Amino acid sequence: MKIINARLRGQSSLYTLVVENGVFTLIEPQSSSVVDSSTTKDALIDAAENLVCPPFVEPHIHLDAVLTAGQPNWNMSGTLFEGIERWSERKPLLTAEDIEQRVLKTVGLLVENGVQYIRTHVDVTDPQLTALKTIAKLKPKLSAAVNLQIVAFPQEGIWSFPNGKALMEQAIVHGADVIGGIPHFEYTREYGVESMYWVVALAKEHGLLVDVHCDEIDDEASRFLEVLACAALELDMGERVTASHTTAMHSYNNAYCSKLFRLLKKSKINFVSCPTESIHLQGRFDSYPKRRGVTRVKELREAGMNVCFAQDSIQDPWYTLGNGKLLRVLDAGLHICHMMGYSELSSALDLITINGAKTLQVEEEYGIEQGKPANFIIVEGSDDLSVIQRQGEVLLSVRNGNILMQRQAAQLLKRHSFEVS
Repeated sequence: MKIINARLRGQSSLYTLVVENGVFTLIEPQSSSVVDSSTTKDALIDAAENLVCPPFVEPHIHLDAVLTAGQPNWNMSGTLFEGIERWSERKPLLTAEDIEQRVLKTVGLLVENGVQYIRTHVDVTDPQLTALKTIAKLKPKLSAAVNLQIVAFPQEGIWSFPNGKALMEQAIVHGADVIGGIPHFEYTREYGVESMYWVVALAKEHGLLVDVHCDEIDDEASRFLEVLACAALELDMGERVTASHTTAMHSYNNAYCSKLFRLLKKSKINFVSCPTESIHLQGRFDSYPKRRGVTRVKELREAGMNVCFAQDSIQDPWYTLGNGKLLRVLDAGLHICHMMGYSELSSALDLITINGAKTLQVEEEYGIEQGKPANFIIVEGSDDLSVIQRQGEVLLSVRNGNILMQRQAAQLLKRHSFEVS
């Protein structure tokens, strides 16, 4: 496979890329400004001066709950906690067939929109672990299209749920790759603190990663992030640990944040923000002014910490919308987080590509480099800024040299001509 007339991030020239046996074997600037694909014998793909970049990464989604909005009841208040209540009503209705059908449909939607790496949180406060077992069995079937990580996520707590610790341990046996937590939902602060050290220690014991729903609340007194970061630092887990949401940071005072950032930088943990969902769920207890309830993405990035964006939900009890388009999430996040300066826009795709890859710890296989697996997408636009401005389509997605999906760019048909007399 040869890809011609390609734009690469951060480069001004057009490039040619050659793929052999599923690996990039050549990446070089083109000798002429444009190569005509009709006269190039070996060319299979003409990028038409669109951007070739690594696949999008969805680092935080709940595949077990997708496409269940309104089943059996709608979340009428729009709050996080009513969402948990509505999900607790839907959970007893789960079957392997139901889960498989929804997961396959949603993964197909994500793949159509350029995603090849997915980390899914799966609720393990289900004594039968129905969803986790089902998704773990789907993993080999999906491997040709996506790299899938499964988080054992205790939606209703570990210490606060009957046999919570035992269910987390069983989840490892049944295929969990990542250990989760939800300290702000535990009955007491003491429970939350204990759970964080236990989660990190359990992951280290089994050689797994950590991804915690941490401080997903508007409460400025919810400060489990410092506990998670301290546990990661003390147990030398660092970059293998991720804090998702951390929306309470939106409400922390600046003096405390100054102290906190010192610890966060030392810990080297990752951050996932879900801007569209957080701005929907948070601020629900405010009159006016209403808090945005999104973590300090801009400040974390400026401090040199790794942050990525995620969708979180697709049409579930917490979020009725969602369509698998991470460019939509990125666009919203840049607005919400006041990251519309040129330097921020010109590197914005990091938030849904390489930063997510670092969070998932898949950097060895990720990137447009000779010798690496040929996993890439072509997206409408010539660079980060134009891709965001256009909000265009993903035109091609290739994994290990195999085409997963391909679509044509939209063509504007000229119907009328107007003349000014």
